[in-house]
Amino acid sequence: MSSGITAINEKVKKESEFADSLVSEIKKVIVGQDYLIERLLVGLLANGHILVEGVPGLAKTLSIKTLAGALNADFKRIQFTPDLLPADLIGTLVYNPREGTFSTKKGPIFANIILADEINRAPAKVQSALLEAMQERQVTIGENTFKLDEPFLVMATQNPIEQEGTYPLPEAQVDRFMLKLSVTYPTKEEEHTILKEMSFTDKEIKVIPVISPQDIIRARSVVNEVYMDEKIEKYILDIVFATREPQKYKMDDLNGLIQYGASPRATIYMTLASKAYAFIQRRGYVTPQDIKSIGPDVLRHRVIVSYEAEAEEKTSDDIIKRIFEEIEVP
Repeated sequence: MSSGITAINEKVKKESEFADSLVSEIKKVIVGQDYLIERLLVGLLANGHILVEGVPGLAKTLSIKTLAGALNADFKRIQFTPDLLPADLIGTLVYNPREGTFSTKKGPIFANIILADEINRAPAKVQSALLEAMQERQVTIGENTFKLDEPFLVMATQNPIEQEGTYPLPEAQVDRFMLKLSVTYPTKEEEHTILKEMSFTDKEIKVIPVISPQDIIRARSVVNEVYMDEKIEKYILDIVFATREPQKYKMDDLNGLIQYGASPRATIYMTLASKAYAFIQRRGYVTPQDIKSIGPDVLRHRVIVSYEAEAEEKTSDDIIKRIFEEIEVP
């Protein structure tokens, strides 16, 4: 390892010390869900948003709320419903008849961490207002444009079992999310711990802020310095291009199963997310295992399967798994 990489490695070890205390504070409240907690940190450090799919009751809301408490950051929960309007999200102009003037009333989008609960229950106009704020990091109300505070993280949830009265997110909008997570049930041992610790009518665990939003902003600059070898860069490119042209990578069995492959945004996000993942692991360089760990979450919602794949009961996860098995690891 060269002296430059050694220096980055030492810097990352020092700057990432807060990650352990942050996770420990969150785990005071959350039992299990290590995967969700880790990916929330990746999104926060890589400046990307997260889409979570899972049945109700898996501590999705509690996880993001606890993270905000441990960061001492502003948190807003927005319940998406069919009658929600864009103004309910971003804010509006309020007329004062006495003075004959308009004043700006900011909406709940003006916070560091947003939980967009059941995003697919709101109509397209509301979804577009949220996704524009996510992409541009700013909101326009009337003639004025307001920058959103940093860090700014949106975690949107979708319920996979109840699809009546929903407005599914178009693929182009889903692509704005850095990661799509599939959250599953806890293990029997974890649920036994939940039973023992949470089965009280008046129990409330206080979360102590361990770092500030400014610490996250500073950590992001260190994440950008995490070293990525050219072989790792080519490995990412091979994975993404295999979703578009599987036959060129000797995966003829995937022909006809992929309607659309991953966009260039997937390449960018996989690079950023793998650097953030390495940072959390207290390393100043990215390994192929980092790509294998975080890659499926970046690609899950970007590989669109064909009708033929659906007929064969093949999901995007199945296709992504096959690609990771076949692409040569550097």
